Amino acid sequence: MVLTEGVICARSDIRSISYCVDRSIGEEQRYNIVIVETAAGERHGVKVAPRFSYVSSACGVCGKASLEELRMSGVEAPASGPQVTAEVISSLRARLRAAQGVFDRTGGLHAAGLFDARGDLLCAREDVGRHNALDKLIGWALLNDELPLSDRIVLVSGRASFELVHKSLAAGLGVLCAVSAPSSLAVDAATAFSMTLIGFLRGDRFNVYSGFERIARPGGSGPASPEVNA
Repeated sequence: MVLTEGVICARSDIRSISYCVDRSIGEEQRYNIVIVETAAGERHGVKVAPRFSYVSSACGVCGKASLEELRMSGVEAPASGPQVTAEVISSLRARLRAAQGVFDRTGGLHAAGLFDARGDLLCAREDVGRHNALDKLIGWALLNDELPLSDRIVLVSGRASFELVHKSLAAGLGVLCAVSAPSSLAVDAATAFSMTLIGFLRGDRFNVYSGFERIARPGGSGPASPEVNA
């Protein structure tokens, strides 16, 4: 979250990451608290937006009051990246589901998966909260020097909220897919920043809400239409 909230802009802004060692906190909870020490010096790029509550990964706008505030934070449109075929998009859900080991045991977790333009799964993360799952995924990409994600695809379980679009834009993501519906503000944000947003990814069908230019028509005859069949 330190990246998606604008606390840092790059891996080089992190000096160290460690678990909390406060002995007054129960041992189990110590591993739920991570201390990130930032490097000294002036930061450039994304600015931290003002907040009047605890930073959380809850649903909704979560302190990002408007699209204008998102623009003022320094978030930019992702690079164009390669076109992705409808066949690749349609294959993502099954590939992510096959990697959800904890879901197999519990049946109660959300997931986020990072794919390349061929549909190969690069990383998958699970969590009770879908926002947390995406934070884990972006954190992996940050620590492995994979950012920005302009030529990558992310699939999230559940719906696509404004907050998920914001996190994705902060990571420079080109294509965000969701199993369920996007919110209207999510569509507005994706459109404003030229990010490809896909919803209702089920079977061989999905809806493209913005960024049609990144989705190739079957047969390579140009960009896809809003509703695509693989």
